[in-house]
Amino acid sequence: MTAEAPTTAVPEVRLRDLRPTVSPVEVVGRVVSFDRREIVRKSDGSRRPLLSGLLSDGTATVRFSWWDPPREGIERGTILRAVGVEVREFRGRPELTFTWRTRVGPAGPAELPRVDADELPFRTVRGLAAPDEGFRIEARVVRIGSRTVTVGEERRVVHEGLVGDRTGVIALSSWADFGLAAGEAVRISGGYVRSFRSRPQLVLDERSAVVRIDGGDLPDPAEFLRSPPRTIAAIEDEGGGEAITVEGIVVGLLPPSGLVYRCPTCQRTVKNGICRVHGQVEGRADLRARLVLDDGTGALTINAGRADTERLWGATLEEARRRLREEPDPSLLEESILETLLGRRLRVRGAGTKDDFGVTVSPESIETVEVDLEAAAAELASRFSEGR
Repeated sequence: MTAEAPTTAVPEVRLRDLRPTVSPVEVVGRVVSFDRREIVRKSDGSRRPLLSGLLSDGTATVRFSWWDPPREGIERGTILRAVGVEVREFRGRPELTFTWRTRVGPAGPAELPRVDADELPFRTVRGLAAPDEGFRIEARVVRIGSRTVTVGEERRVVHEGLVGDRTGVIALSSWADFGLAAGEAVRISGGYVRSFRSRPQLVLDERSAVVRIDGGDLPDPAEFLRSPPRTIAAIEDEGGGEAITVEGIVVGLLPPSGLVYRCPTCQRTVKNGICRVHGQVEGRADLRARLVLDDGTGALTINAGRADTERLWGATLEEARRRLREEPDPSLLEESILETLLGRRLRVRGAGTKDDFGVTVSPESIETVEVDLEAAAAELASRFSEGR
């Protein structure tokens, strides 16, 4: 991972201090993302490899271009020390270029610059977006939990939850145990933001710092989880949310709903005994209802699990299996669920993600809302009269 060394000494610069007028420089940074491709030369039609992406040192994140990178490649998260890097300006921002004169080698976490939290700019939750790094926030821990995951061949514990301020909430994923507890107010620095399921997620590791604060101006956790309903159109515009509340009418049911079978390992639905990840498995019976909710401004999908489906439908998993034994037609169960819930008004709270098919909500709670028909008719009549 090396190239010819520069003949003269060059200054080591933090990424936030890069200026196109100072070049070449020496930098140390972590590879946040990268893309490898080949550029066709106009002169002779030959191909030249190029690696481009984002590099961060905790003070800032900048774009880099690496011409003729090593064949063995690099991995995301790799820390590099590069000497003799050219600094250019692209669309008003500095950009790094690794040329044939640049010497690049591996570096360790201890070589990254130590950043005092007071030096980092203060940000709000609403203002965070991937791949932000080099900031501090003050937020309330809305909820927190831990689970064990496999990273390569290693088993690690990750702490996941939600944190928020008066501008919004964001998902949290911490690979270090900071002893967080729901309700605490904290000042967080040294984290970075990645995109997960099309939503920003705040990630902490061993280099991050968490300090408890008074947080008297931060909302209580209940305020985040009991926020008033918002229109589906607004939720679509924002790409979903970590703790949204929506209210609307059930207008449809999407397959697969009713009785489904799940992989015992990953809980994905299986078809004909085949899990797309684990292959042939013996699926476990489960109930679900993929409800289409409409509030007049738009529609979204609610993935109701077994408990909510049983409560809303009025039938248990065992009753569904008994019906299927009597009449082996799964579509009859879907028809029964739809007949029961069609036209019912629901208030749903949970996390919403947006993809090419729209917004899907994984609910934490689903409540039936009783509609006062007389009041609704009076309000509608009032609107018509005001329109005249």
